Amino acid sequence: MSSSPVIGMVDDLETSGSGPTDEEILFVKAYLAEGPMDPLLIAVATDPRYATERAQRMADLRARDWPNLGQYRGANAAVTAPTKAVLIGDSYTEFWQAADPDFFSNGIVGRGISGQTSPQMLLRFMADVVALKPRCVHILAGANDVAGNTGPSTPQDYKNNLLAMITLAQAHGIRVILGGLTVIKAFQWAPGIAPAGRLTELDSWIRATAAARGLSYADYPSVLAGAGEPIRSEFTRDGVHPTAKGYAVMRPVAEAALARALDAGERNAGAPTR
Repeated sequence: MSSSPVIGMVDDLETSGSGPTDEEILFVKAYLAEGPMDPLLIAVATDPRYATERAQRMADLRARDWPNLGQYRGANAAVTAPTKAVLIGDSYTEFWQAADPDFFSNGIVGRGISGQTSPQMLLRFMADVVALKPRCVHILAGANDVAGNTGPSTPQDYKNNLLAMITLAQAHGIRVILGGLTVIKAFQWAPGIAPAGRLTELDSWIRATAAARGLSYADYPSVLAGAGEPIRSEFTRDGVHPTAKGYAVMRPVAEAALARALDAGERNAGAPTR
């Protein structure tokens, strides 16, 4: 007989099932690698039964931990070295950690969770970013808001969530980098949505916000596609997620944005008080 679900405030939360399954990790690694994918992996990933099971697992997880604070709870507690930067985001950021683990070293920490929307990231911003005391944060979010992964929302809802994360970061002396959104033609998991126009709209706002507020903008659309264009086929298998080759062209953009943010932080720290 199963135990009763935990309710109310507790000292420690159950975190099992918070992260990707072994099968999902295997699929992501195969997706990222060069060459054709194993047809068996594709068959399993596209099996309607798998989609149903995953949807149920995600629903169960959201019911007990909507922002998925459990996925990085243990990893956050284990961080002891000074943190240079935290990258918070969705699958783009989570898969990047698997594609280029060398990048996520020497004080650069990845906190991406596949499928997440900006309100979920906002709810875990204190635990997954601020508590690690990084010098800067890289925020890359938006595609899943457009897809409606956690329900309908408006562009202003998205903007409010990004502005809240920016405000939280700056209140704690953390420099901010905003990642640009590349155009996506279609979502396999949300076939009724045409996301290209919305993503272009949000990216234009991200660029303008970064310029107006003196934040670093990481121009991923330029290297993955070109302004207003879908991600190029050589950098993706599904038209949505980059492969390792895609992340290879994103890395110099991220490194340049990190350098700008960190340099600005050092200059501001050394400026005389007034």
